[in-house]
Amino acid sequence: MERIAIVLLAARLALEERARRSSSQRGSVTTEHVLWAVAVLAIAGIVIAAVRAYVKTQAGALE
Repeated sequence: MERIAIVLLAARLALEERARRSSSQRGSVTTEHVLWAVAVLAIAGIVIAAVRAYVKTQAGALE
């Protein structure tokens, strides 16, 4: 009976450790995705601003 209790305790500890490791890494992946999304939006904003400035400059030259 004591062996069963030890095996069950060891299994419980292993599962708790596994759950703790996987849940702590899950947040870092989400943070990484958010940071990449912000970076892509910033780059897109820079490109759009550059294109608008170029178009306005060229349109001013036509008038």
